[in-house]
Amino acid sequence: MNSEYYNQIAKSTAHRKSRDDNKNFIFLHPEHLVDLTEIAFNTQDKNHHKACWILELICEERMEMFVPFIDDFCKTLPNFKIDPALRPTSKICLFLTKNKKVTLTEFQEEKIIETCLDRLIDKDLAATAAYSMRALYQLGKKYDWVNEELKMLLTRDLSGQSPGYCFAVKDILKRLK
Repeated sequence: MNSEYYNQIAKSTAHRKSRDDNKNFIFLHPEHLVDLTEIAFNTQDKNHHKACWILELICEERMEMFVPFIDDFCKTLPNFKIDPALRPTSKICLFLTKNKKVTLTEFQEEKIIETCLDRLIDKDLAATAAYSMRALYQLGKKYDWVNEELKMLLTRDLSGQSPGYCFAVKDILKRLK
């Protein structure tokens, strides 16, 4: 691990400019993507969530760079527990399930389904739940049982949920009909 690069991640913030600067650094220096994923996938590292923020932006723009790390990402998925890491990793799951150029293995799909269902059941964080339900919807096109499970989870009581969460639920339910 490059300690100078690690310090760069440690000093980064949630501000979009900071995340974009770090994303662009990886685009210019792709050899550091290994270091970034090492930080992100080490859920014991106090800065792993910051690395996840950057990975999300990389996956959004250049998923092909992330392909060699998908298996390790999927193995680590159940271990992401802190709020700042849940949203970006859920969004990465959505990117993986929507990207036509990426072919996920059965193992990878199972890990994404399992993790997204768990996050949807938890439903404490609206954005995390919304990305999870959208990823599940994509995988439900291949696995019918996922759609049935998704319908069951989404028809629960919505009282006390945020407007964003309710909108995402209604949108997915409409698509499932």
